Amino acid sequence: MAESYDVIIIGSGPGGYVAAIRAAQLGLKTAIVEREHMGGICLNWGCIPTKALLRSAEVLDHANHFKDFGLVLEGTVKPDAKAVVGRSRAVSARLNAGVGFLMKKNKIDIIWGEAKITKPGEIVVGKSSKPVVEPQHPLPKNVKGEGTYTAKHIIIATGARPRALPGIEPDDKLIWTYFEALKPDALPKSLIVMGSGAIGIEFASFYRSMGVDVTVVEVMPTIMPVEDAEITAIARKQLEKRGLKIFTSAKVTKVEKGAGSITAHVETADGKVQQITADRMISAVGVQGNIENLGLEGLGVKTDRGCVVADGYGKTNVAGIYAIGDVAGPPMLAHKAEHEGVVCVEKIAGLPNVHPTDKGKVPGCTYCNPQVASVGLTEAKAKELGRDIRVGRFSFAANGKAIALGEDQGMVKVIFDKKTGELLGAHMVGAEVTELIQGFVVAMNLETTEEELMHTIFPHPTVSETMKEAVLDAYGRVLNA
Repeated sequence: MAESYDVIIIGSGPGGYVAAIRAAQLGLKTAIVEREHMGGICLNWGCIPTKALLRSAEVLDHANHFKDFGLVLEGTVKPDAKAVVGRSRAVSARLNAGVGFLMKKNKIDIIWGEAKITKPGEIVVGKSSKPVVEPQHPLPKNVKGEGTYTAKHIIIATGARPRALPGIEPDDKLIWTYFEALKPDALPKSLIVMGSGAIGIEFASFYRSMGVDVTVVEVMPTIMPVEDAEITAIARKQLEKRGLKIFTSAKVTKVEKGAGSITAHVETADGKVQQITADRMISAVGVQGNIENLGLEGLGVKTDRGCVVADGYGKTNVAGIYAIGDVAGPPMLAHKAEHEGVVCVEKIAGLPNVHPTDKGKVPGCTYCNPQVASVGLTEAKAKELGRDIRVGRFSFAANGKAIALGEDQGMVKVIFDKKTGELLGAHMVGAEVTELIQGFVVAMNLETTEEELMHTIFPHPTVSETMKEAVLDAYGRVLNA
């Protein structure tokens, strides 16, 4: 007979493994199915290893500006690509092993292989077509294997993969996805990055810090198109100051491959075509959900634009089948996946007062140099929705801690509803703003108005003071500008 569970989760990325832990905490017999490596893309090829690379880039940037801090550095600091990549992979491996430990600690069964939902409440697990190839990612011990398993509730958490444009498909050699960009054998001398979303701009920033000649091509009028245009304009200025070449309202129409280089035909806004040659190209034009070979079509599970359609509790249109994380659509962010996993499982367990995921309060973070972070509505979106708004701004150039850090290029921008004082959105660019944004996320979740924020005491000297000053500015009460 098939082994039975209360909950089976397909995929062990941030959404999947967190959902599994919460299910086990609630007393549900739980199993998780994985076909490649524990931790999913985030821990192995996304969030974590890219931040390790970017930390190396940050240290190198600081070393190259020692004189600005009155310090003398003997000799030359230069990147060792193999060592930088090695550190990144080691960080990934440590967290990968940690997920396996958490499964064991919470008595969650790991089923190794590829799952197909044959009917509501039943999955068949076959042999994985993606075996683990890296020695630092060994198969967990004592895992279950191929066979039929049943569960009252099946959660799809299979994540997403890089999207490819016809005629410009990645080839692992000249055209990279983030997989190849994470572990180059050697640093290229020049690089074209197609797409300036979070993935594209982070890699562009990293490789530029490593001394690579980088050109970014973005089809939209601004880089990081989902962010507030005023914020991205500041980011663009700083990125270009660091030596990045950026084309917006431009698209790669075709590519020509040479023996060790690639030439991109870039059509700009005026209709002219430029040919840009580089050693490598990164294709960062978005991702698409992993919905194939799960049996969804046969079950009638609704999908849209490559993702599973699910409500705020993760429920699909088929009873007993749920979807969370990237496979359930944008915003495709690890922290959103984790939250959706918890919400989904708590709803399954019948906990009272479970709130559906509010995608309007999901923070976005881009870890380029300078960093960009945001939550809620942009100024343009607020106006498009017909909101009567107040906008406040405060520059890092007027903040004592930012000046002392040598990080005075940045800004905090806040958007309030003029009638109610509701905080509609907050947007930041500058040093460590990915750590600061959570203050505004908490404020929005608590339905804080400008009055509570104005009466909040911020420590001095800190960069966080820019947050309060931006609020004060929205109401004509700014103190330090």
